Formats: sequence, C-alpha cells, structure tokens
Amino acid sequence: MRYIPHTEEDVRHMLGVIGASDIDALLAAVPKKLRLGRPLDLPEATSEQTLSRELHAMAERNANPATHDWFLGAGTYAHFTPSAVDALASRAEFYTAYTPYQPEISQGTLQVVFEWQSMVSELVGLPVANASMYDGASATAEAALMAMRVTRRDRIVLADGLHPHYRDVLATYVGGLGAEVVTGERAADGRAAPLGSLVDDRTACVILQQPGFLGSVQDVRAIAEEAHAHGALLIVTTTEALSLALLEAPGKMGTDIVCGEAQSFGVPMSFGGPHLGFLATAQKFLRQLPGRLVGETVDTEGRRGYVLTLSTREQHIRRERATSNICTNQGLCLLLATIYLSLHGKVGLRKLAEANLAKAEYAKARVRATPGLSLPFPAATFNEFVVGLSEPADLVLARAAEAKLIAGLDLAPYASDLGPALLVCTTELASREAIDRLVGLLAGEAS
Repeated sequence: MRYIPHTEEDVRHMLGVIGASDIDALLAAVPKKLRLGRPLDLPEATSEQTLSRELHAMAERNANPATHDWFLGAGTYAHFTPSAVDALASRAEFYTAYTPYQPEISQGTLQVVFEWQSMVSELVGLPVANASMYDGASATAEAALMAMRVTRRDRIVLADGLHPHYRDVLATYVGGLGAEVVTGERAADGRAAPLGSLVDDRTACVILQQPGFLGSVQDVRAIAEEAHAHGALLIVTTTEALSLALLEAPGKMGTDIVCGEAQSFGVPMSFGGPHLGFLATAQKFLRQLPGRLVGETVDTEGRRGYVLTLSTREQHIRRERATSNICTNQGLCLLLATIYLSLHGKVGLRKLAEANLAKAEYAKARVRATPGLSLPFPAATFNEFVVGLSEPADLVLARAAEAKLIAGLDLAPYASDLGPALLVCTTELASREAIDRLVGLLAGEAS
C-alpha cells in the first residue's frame, strides 16, 4: 500500500494517543451537512505495477514532440533540452532552502540566481534583472504596475501584437486600480501600427511584444520614440526568449523595461506551466523593481558570497507598502534555464537561434510556392509566422493530427479578420521532411 502507508493498527494507535474512539469521533467537529456520508466513488486499490501501466497508457494518449511533429508555439515552445540540464539540476549544491533568506545554507541557489540575473541582463541589454517571475504574463503585468509607480500615471497603451492571454492577465492585475488600458492597431505588414494620439501625457507605459503574437519582428526604436515623446516608459515583452539571441537587445533600442517568458531555455512545456518569467530594467528604476534581487558580496574572511538584497520585509509581510506581491521566484525553472544557457554559451545560443530562423525561412518559402497557401504578412519573423489557408483551420488541424503532426494554432479566436489561418512555429526540432509534410497537409494533401 505505497500511497496509503498507515495500517489499521497504526490508525488505532494514533486515535488512542489523541483520545478519539474512532474516525467519526475525530471528525465530530465537522458539521454533518459538510460530510460526504459515503465512501468516495473510486476503484479498489491496485498494485504499483498495475497502476504504473494504467498511468503510462493514459499518458500515451497525449500528443507531444516525442510522438508528433510539432509546429505549435504561441507562447510555449518545443525546444531540445540537453540531458545534462536535468542531471546538473539534481546536484546537492541546489538542495538548499527554497526561500534563501539564510545565505549561509543557500549559496548554491543564490549563486545560480545571481548568474541568471547576469545572463538576462546581457541578453536584454539592461543593467538590472531580478531573480525571476512566475511567468511571462505576470511579468508583463508587474512591469506595467512598475511603470505606473515610476510615472505616477494610470494609462497603459498596448501596441498591437501582445499575446491575448497576456492582455487578459494584465486586465486582471490593473482592473481594481482604475487604470485605463487601450490597444493600438495592426499595420498591413503585420507589425504594430504607429500609436499616434493613443500615447499622451497621461500614459504610464507602452507595452510592445517582440516578436509580436503573430510572429512579426517589431520596430522597437519607433515605438520607443513615440512613448518617450510623452514621458511614458516603453516595456518590451517576449514569449520566445530565444529570439533575444538573434535580434538586437531591446535595452539598446530605448526600452526601459524588458520582460517575458524564458520557458524556451530548458524548461519543459508541461502543458503550459510552470514556466519562468523574467524582468530587467534601467539602473534608475532599481528601487521599483518587483520580486527579488541577489547581490554579490564578501564575508568576514573576504570570500565571495551571495545574498538577497533590496528585498524589504514589507515585500512579504506589509503588503500595502510593497512594490509587488511577488514573494518568491521560479527557483527550479530558473536553475534549469541557467544551466541551459551555460551549456550553450553565447555562440551556441546564437547558432541555435539562427537554426530556428533558417527553418522558418525554409518553411515560408515552401508555403509561398504552394497553391492554396499564403503568407498574409511581409514583415520579418523569427521562428513563428502566419499561414493563410484555403479551408477552415479546424479541419486542417484535425487532418494533421491524424497524421501525428501538430500543425499550429487556429487563429480564428484571435485574428478572425485573417480568414482561415494558422500560427505556425518551427524550432530546431522541425526537420526538413517534417516541414515538407506540414506544407503538404496544410494544402490538403494526404499524409
């Protein structure tokens, strides 16, 4: 009885120690109307061997990159993770307190967080990064709250292309604060259109996703100029952190806060989470940074060490005075991402990003050459792009799934003006043969 370790004798002994005659006496304080009054409708207990077989059979019903060719992105991305990532993450140096208030027993965790912060800072081109956030959506919302504190304004402008789920999370965060949220238009090339009069002297920040939800690489400098002309901050967020290895760092193009999702760096898709948010900013906004920050110092003997810094106790126990109610960070996911980045290095990460871009360009070339398919937007992309179809997307997805291929995201709920269309993502896992098969299935060919 692996999952029910107590024998009847154990139960009798425990009841005797606390002075209860039986289980009913133990639960006497619970009103009868709140009790079920019958056994749970569950099958009889079984052996570990039988249970494992049943669970494996259930798991095999799920599509995943090991069983299907995978072209679905839209915020969660299928990338190859070296086996060394999990092996190194299991080392004893990282089996320390989850909340590293006590640096003397948490140096392994604290050093990893410090290195993560340094890597994020270099990737995004800003000097200060925090210890991570819950995910890209909440990181974006926290960035908006930070901008409101810095500017003392309450208007948020969303450039076209922000992930619809990020928009929903943001609306939840600011819904009770009286903030005004407005959204810009999409240009004909697929990028965010100029914001014009949407940005005014009441605007706290402009939020721009790079690349946009539909895959287009945005003109960060132009949007930054529009925001700064009215004293607003520019927040650039990304759902695909690997793009940072290839595109110019947002911080070098006038961005004040860069945030987003780092799941691509060695964190499993896990049906949508847990994932790994990040947030970085300019030095002058350091005191408004949400979450935790790890700093490097020396101990009394001059040895290098790492500690939590600028994390006031109000952050955790006096919520009304906190800059954020983010009271922890994604420690394990952060560890996986830090090891992943360390294993690849600068050169390896860029080569990986270039491979993603090359596969996307090959796939787009095949789409252009295939009757019945189209590329609605001419703007440059990274590893994700829109494909126009000649039949309903749900039919195409079903046909592809039967052929063990996950073809992308149906855009009908998110961009109905495009007509039948899919958002397709090609990472390094996509082989030439799989891309050829994808294009054929999208065009109506049999598998």
